[in-house]
Amino acid sequence: MVADTKFYDVLGVSPDVSEGDLRRAYRRLALQYHPDKNPNSEDKFKEITAAYEVLSDPEKREVYDRYGLKGLEGGPGGPGVDVSDIFSQMFGFSAGGGGPAAERRGKSIQHRLRVTLTDLYKGKTSRLSLRRSVLCGGCAGSGSKSGQSYKCHTCNGRCFVTKLHPIGPGMMQQIQMECTACMGSGFTVPAADRCPECDAKRVKTEPKTLEVHIEPGMQDEQRITFRGEADQAPGVLPGDVVIILDQAEHPVFKRKGSDLIMNLSIPLSVALTGGEVEIKHLDDHGLFLSFPAGQIVRPGDVKLVPDEGMPTHGRSHGRGNLIVFLSVDFPPPTWYNPQTAEKLRALLPAPAKVDHNKPNFYSVNSEDIDIDNYHFTQPGTSSAAHDDDDDHGGRHGAVPGCHQS
Repeated sequence: MVADTKFYDVLGVSPDVSEGDLRRAYRRLALQYHPDKNPNSEDKFKEITAAYEVLSDPEKREVYDRYGLKGLEGGPGGPGVDVSDIFSQMFGFSAGGGGPAAERRGKSIQHRLRVTLTDLYKGKTSRLSLRRSVLCGGCAGSGSKSGQSYKCHTCNGRCFVTKLHPIGPGMMQQIQMECTACMGSGFTVPAADRCPECDAKRVKTEPKTLEVHIEPGMQDEQRITFRGEADQAPGVLPGDVVIILDQAEHPVFKRKGSDLIMNLSIPLSVALTGGEVEIKHLDDHGLFLSFPAGQIVRPGDVKLVPDEGMPTHGRSHGRGNLIVFLSVDFPPPTWYNPQTAEKLRALLPAPAKVDHNKPNFYSVNSEDIDIDNYHFTQPGTSSAAHDDDDDHGGRHGAVPGCHQS
């Protein structure tokens, strides 16, 4: 007669079950309720693992049969066994009677996914291939053929050891170092019982493909999270795979919030007399932008086109606006001829007359420059233009293009 049957009930076996039948029952249930196959069965999987951890150990099983859980805690007649992990897995509380134990979670994986502004406008589905660690199906993550969990005797399963390190005469510092006996895993498996599928590593590496759904209106640096899809490890909840959208710069459109911004150059004739110009949008639909006759367009004018910006993420309706910064495309120098210029001059408003007899005014020459490559004149030096003026009797100290009053 055993003192407690809860662990046997969890595994669906009788108290007189053999080691072989116990191992087979555990493997069947562990595979059936593994969180990777049944995401909602984490608690059940923890119960199965905790029960098997006790019953697969002959010493712990004997104590449990005689004294129940109290015996495992170090009750009368039973050896003191650290069962804080078992209580945490079975009931979500520490053995000391405190609050819920914090669940250990593995590291999350971040991956930057390059997208275009068109992808964020229209939406897109991308496939991301990666490799991740999963619990070995052959040993259900135990690392052993028998399914038994072997705690490292050197570090007692803590994955690290404490050592004293001298830092001066008569002075020592206590430091923690990774256990070299188990390489920081917290367990060691005898060679005869090592799982042949994972070589006692408890996990295997396999490919995984994730479908990343980029929804219309998503933004640069927005994150898409796949819960629990990172590396698996025994006794640890898998971390997340986090996709970070990385938008490439678009040659025409810029984004600000839900609005789109673009520069548009229109012909001089349209700027003066009105007309229409075409705009090709991100999804290749076209817009005809109208300029009414009689409304002169000046370089630097800005137009707003309602509802032609980015979609609003998460909403089936509503868009931002398209903001258009205008410039005027003047004709090339080859366009000029005296007859046409005379006709155009007659149509345009007459310029203000220049009085060449005005005192303190004089004529200057100018030339075209590339301002990006121009080196501004430093104080105390003179430009080549000034030197030329000196050679030809020009005025000293005059700066071309600057008018002083």
